[in-house]
Amino acid sequence: MSDAEFDLLDELYFVQHYSYLQEVLGWEDQLILTTLDLLYQKGMIKCLNEPDQERFDQVDLFKEGENLYYLATKKGLMAHNAI
Repeated sequence: MSDAEFDLLDELYFVQHYSYLQEVLGWEDQLILTTLDLLYQKGMIKCLNEPDQERFDQVDLFKEGENLYYLATKKGLMAHNAI
């Protein structure tokens, strides 16, 4: 797990909107979206339309990512805590 993946997962113990990640991490959009996509492809985060409405379809984070909410999955939390 890269430092960026670790730092982003650290913010996703609770449901957070993309704008929160921008504010807290202070990263460029491209880095946030790329890191979110890596974590999503590994099954370490899930995407939500609203804080209580999970997406079950395949999400294109580079097109929709700025409008979504995110939450670490059990797999993501286990990997984050193993370090």
